[in-house]
Amino acid sequence: MDAPTRTTAPIPIYTHPSGNPVGKPDTPYLLNCWYVAAMSRELGAEAMLTRQLLDTSVLMYRKADGTPVAMHDRCPHRFVPLSMGERQGDDVVCKYHALRFDCSGQCTHNPHGTGRIPAAAKVRTFPLLEKYGFVWIWMGDEPADTAKLPDFSALDNGPASGVAHTYMPMKAHYELIVDNVMDLSHIDHVHGEIITTRGQLSPLIPPVKEENDTVNARWEWRQTPAMMIFANFLPDPAAEARGFFDITWSAPANIQLSVGAIQGEGQLDLNDTVGQYDLHTCTPASATETHYFFATRRNHIVDDGEYNQMKIEAMHNAFVTEDGPIIEAVQKEMNTSDFFSLNPVLMSNDAAPVRVRRLLARLIAQQRRG
Repeated sequence: MDAPTRTTAPIPIYTHPSGNPVGKPDTPYLLNCWYVAAMSRELGAEAMLTRQLLDTSVLMYRKADGTPVAMHDRCPHRFVPLSMGERQGDDVVCKYHALRFDCSGQCTHNPHGTGRIPAAAKVRTFPLLEKYGFVWIWMGDEPADTAKLPDFSALDNGPASGVAHTYMPMKAHYELIVDNVMDLSHIDHVHGEIITTRGQLSPLIPPVKEENDTVNARWEWRQTPAMMIFANFLPDPAAEARGFFDITWSAPANIQLSVGAIQGEGQLDLNDTVGQYDLHTCTPASATETHYFFATRRNHIVDDGEYNQMKIEAMHNAFVTEDGPIIEAVQKEMNTSDFFSLNPVLMSNDAAPVRVRRLLARLIAQQRRG
């Protein structure tokens, strides 16, 4: 009698940015898309930058010709971070046993024994795209698709003295930061005089539109005087003004926000108002830490470099001292990244952030189904 055939279930191979599925669960992140890895100015000519992105340590640097490079910050031999080593031209040498890797991740030199280079002596590299003042990284398993980077070219339209970028590490899940920007009613209660809307946003229920895997919300209101960041550039700084916010989320965690104020006739857009074009974009480091990047270009006094520096410092400080402590406190109190598992009370101001959360969950579910 023949022995019964034993059926063995296939061992699942999970997609993970590290390229090594051992000990890694199925990634909770949307992968085949572009995340900001760094501000362009963070990558100098010689230094190496290491940063955890999507639960994966990533080493970044520039080649001699200025092209940015990104690879897994881990030697495949004994798993020492390559960032502990040194540069040799465009190559990186591991601190532990001096294996050398070129910018494609291939080992090019083994000083041990016969010098034979093992076939597995490779490091995963990640495609990069430098645009809009940021270095964007593709950590998925599909070929990098430049068409999947949304168009934020308005950031490039104007002099360098009219645009600014900043970076804020935050100890919170990235979706909490997205919630914060998609629900601008918090401005009435969290922020000070500089960007106050004098209680005008909370009573409003902004129309929310979902199309082409984006979510848009828009606020229009009147206040006296205008938001202080704009009032002094209007004809009568003390008088009533009309204001608007227009915000659009796109995958994985980009929010383009336009805001402006006007007195008299004109459309509520950046052509007619005194305003600015902002980009908030988040890259998860882990389930409880996020790299929060921000860029802003204004349409007024664009040639004043000193004002530009003062403005970005003020906005950075507002994020860090006003939004940040609340978001981080929420993370600590929730103690989970599963927002809906806590049965949150939902109100009218939650319409946009909830739509974003549900759309992102659908996109991640589609990714898992392949």
